Amino acid sequence: MGRVAAGLAALGVERGDTVALMLTNRPEFHIADMAALHLGAAPFSVYNTLTPRQIAEVCANAGPRVAVTERRFLEQVKLGMADIEHVVLVDADSGVEGVLRLEELEAPIGSGINVEETWRAVDPEDLLTIIYTSGTTGPSKGVELTHANVLHVLRAMTERFSMQPGGRAVSHLPAAHIGDRWANHYWPVLVGAEVTCVPEPRDLHTTLKEVRPTYFGAVPRTWEKLKDTIERSGLRHDAGEPGPLESLGLGDCRFGIVGAAPTPPSVIEFFAGLGLPLCDVWGMSETAGLATATPPERIKAGSVGLPLPGVELRTAPDGELLLRGGMVMRGYRADPARTAEALDEEGWLHTGDLAEVDDDGYVRIVDRKKDIIINASGKNMSPANIESVLKAASPLVGHVVCIGDARPYNVALVVPDSEALAGRPASDPDVHSEIASAIDRANADLARVEQIKTFTVVDAEWLPGGVELTPTMKLRRRPIMEKYADRIEQLYDRSGPP
Repeated sequence: MGRVAAGLAALGVERGDTVALMLTNRPEFHIADMAALHLGAAPFSVYNTLTPRQIAEVCANAGPRVAVTERRFLEQVKLGMADIEHVVLVDADSGVEGVLRLEELEAPIGSGINVEETWRAVDPEDLLTIIYTSGTTGPSKGVELTHANVLHVLRAMTERFSMQPGGRAVSHLPAAHIGDRWANHYWPVLVGAEVTCVPEPRDLHTTLKEVRPTYFGAVPRTWEKLKDTIERSGLRHDAGEPGPLESLGLGDCRFGIVGAAPTPPSVIEFFAGLGLPLCDVWGMSETAGLATATPPERIKAGSVGLPLPGVELRTAPDGELLLRGGMVMRGYRADPARTAEALDEEGWLHTGDLAEVDDDGYVRIVDRKKDIIINASGKNMSPANIESVLKAASPLVGHVVCIGDARPYNVALVVPDSEALAGRPASDPDVHSEIASAIDRANADLARVEQIKTFTVVDAEWLPGGVELTPTMKLRRRPIMEKYADRIEQLYDRSGPP
């Protein structure tokens, strides 16, 4: 790491500069990121799914001097970062015109710069990184996080989860998302944990078995698939045989972390029954990833836990969650107008989420304010919570969008899960029948006004960074409504719900 830091310094990187990283989950990410930090620079990650135009927009805002990437993204980098001073390839076997190999970047420690002095000069209020929001409703924003912001979260989480030195973590989410950065990059540095990288998502299960992490964080869909694996395999704990958690590689896991989307209570309860506390957390890029977390010893399914130490929290008259504390960003990069919209004069961050706080202090996220459905009868509903119940009803339901704003009843677009299809076409009548049965089961757990009256199966693959999904797999609701407008109207043009 010291040699890479010295090499970056030789390229002119210094305190206050930014360095772009466009990499898969691999060790070189951790090395390059930490090397830049030791110079007082701010490394930031670029989503691998961005187009050259989107990369250009991000880099116009961030202004990096150097980009570190790999061969598969080189063309995107050249097109999107045309004015970049230097490009470093981490996986080049031989010289590639116009770029440096990582080995060529490395310089002997002490050659022209004292890395020990540069990192000691870094101030807690210096910029640590920029997280670019996934842009569900418009252009992404560059969230500026300081060293102090992230340290606030890490220390609070270490206290909440009684973390001890050591441990093993698995990095499998995009580093451009704050979730992987705090859980599998920054936190391991603080507590001295080992990190194993998973460059290909299909290798996650194998890696879990090999590494046996002591904590593991993932989105609800991953935990749902792990639950489904256990149920389909009939794994149980017989005397002398490894139990279900051991068979998945989670036998040494003290706790699981889940966030970024609503988690069905049935998933929380399932893993609790196996002895693994699955702790729901909540946060935003603007809060360095976290603001609430469920204590492992006090799980409350359906909530996102208690405020972390040092977090002030209240709800506005309209139910919007407001918070402030040391983890709140310093602002959006070069965007004072949108910063002023998010942060008021008293330092309260207006999250855009509607929330409720119970008598025990546990927080329940209702939905994004802008996403709430108000039907033709004036009833308010959370599409995210409805969709969570639908996805929990069957592994065949991959993505689902609930529609019902200003409508007499709710309908849904359903995209089958490609793994669960197991080679069958989405148009297979059996697939339609299985999804219909899943919706019936889900409707039994929903209030009458929330129930899905009819649906259509979308025979398409929705990919991260595409029209329908952000790079972090969040639904782009407005583009979906526009793209599938005709099919949605057909659902309402029928003589009546089936």
